[in-house]
Amino acid sequence: MTILDPLGNSLKFSNTPQRIVCLVPSLTETLVDLGLASLLVGVTKFCIHPADIRATAKIIGGTKNPRIVDILALKPDLIIANKEENRKEDIQVLQHHIMVYVTDIKNIADIIAFIKVISFLLEVDSKLLVSELEKVHLFKTNVSLPTCYIIWKNPYMTVGQDTFIHFMMEKYGFSNLFASAVRYPEVTVDSLHQIKPQIIFLSSEPFPFNQSNLDELQLQLPESKIVLVDGEMFSWYGSRIILAHTYLKNLADTF
Repeated sequence: MTILDPLGNSLKFSNTPQRIVCLVPSLTETLVDLGLASLLVGVTKFCIHPADIRATAKIIGGTKNPRIVDILALKPDLIIANKEENRKEDIQVLQHHIMVYVTDIKNIADIIAFIKVISFLLEVDSKLLVSELEKVHLFKTNVSLPTCYIIWKNPYMTVGQDTFIHFMMEKYGFSNLFASAVRYPEVTVDSLHQIKPQIIFLSSEPFPFNQSNLDELQLQLPESKIVLVDGEMFSWYGSRIILAHTYLKNLADTF
């Protein structure tokens, strides 16, 4: 069997993969939700959902610093990675030894496509999960709330148009004030004073913003409503999207 990943890599399998290492936390959760936990032999330290997966699969480091030697020792026949979350140089080293499927997920259509390909390759039924994600995909809102989503401190950093977070913001009515930017641009308190966002979200990840961070920024930007939000609900692009759908609809209803 031969499949192509979104980057155009051709992966050829003589048998159905039986040993998988996943380097992407949200996709680890998705594989488990597809009933594939028994195939996962290696995951990252950030693969925290479901909590018990790290008891059955070996932790092989982080997303940006996986331990290549440990991964090879597990003798996987498939590695699942992501263009953004994992480093190109690590992926290239692994590709010399093992089939690596590199995902590139910017929206819900992309994750549906991944689930269909991987469930075909691994011979599992994904109809129910795909159906639930397609319902979310069809959701539309008429809300438009000028918003800045902050992911980092010292310096403050926000999100641009080519991120999954941007996609989720726009889908649920949080109009990204930095939609003209790309990746993760720096932002200052002065620049936020100038654009006057109605809402500023402080994410729980990758920087773990807390109430004291909120209070500090609120004093500097009293004209904005500043809210702590669950970063997983904006950035985890796997099956967690189904939980995020309820969370983000309810969040939008509070404004």
